[in-house]
Amino acid sequence: MEFSRRNFLKGTVLGGTAFSALGFDLAPVYAQTSSLKISRASETRSTCPYCAVSCGVIIYTIGDKAKNAIPQVLHVEGDPDHPINRGTLCPKGSSLEQDILNDRRLLKPQVRRPGATDWEDISWDQAYEEIAQKVKKTRDDTFIEQDANGKTVNRCEGMAFTGGCTDTNEFNYLAVKSMRSLGVCYLENQARV
Repeated sequence: MEFSRRNFLKGTVLGGTAFSALGFDLAPVYAQTSSLKISRASETRSTCPYCAVSCGVIIYTIGDKAKNAIPQVLHVEGDPDHPINRGTLCPKGSSLEQDILNDRRLLKPQVRRPGATDWEDISWDQAYEEIAQKVKKTRDDTFIEQDANGKTVNRCEGMAFTGGCTDTNEFNYLAVKSMRSLGVCYLENQARV
């Protein structure tokens, strides 16, 4: 007998009929296969974080939504109602579920001190404090009040800011205002959302 898709499907149907004839009740199996694994999941619409295209994604999570419960991601797919990608995703966007559920994903800040070979975990408060100190020191060390001609410029050329592709226009507006208040003149973002 030649092996083909048609013969495979015939054998599958005949096998199921044989199980029924032997007294096995296949109704629960059929019922379970007909319901989707995402049927009782919550839908969350989001934006793919990988490039400036900003494709829409739907993330399906399951959980009881209790205060301290962490929802479990079941499935990630392209958003068919999104005007940019209309449900399609590139290979990076298609792998979002694997990135979310990766056991090597970092969940807290880490720092590698000068001369050290290993990363150490630090608290969020400590990370904020260290970042603030470094920003203040860099600004103080590189702030220029006047250029070579004596013209007031009030700029900081020792820092730059780059916004991400999934940042909203509102976030980028606030980021630019914050950076301008520090005197930062090297700014870039991908405001497409």
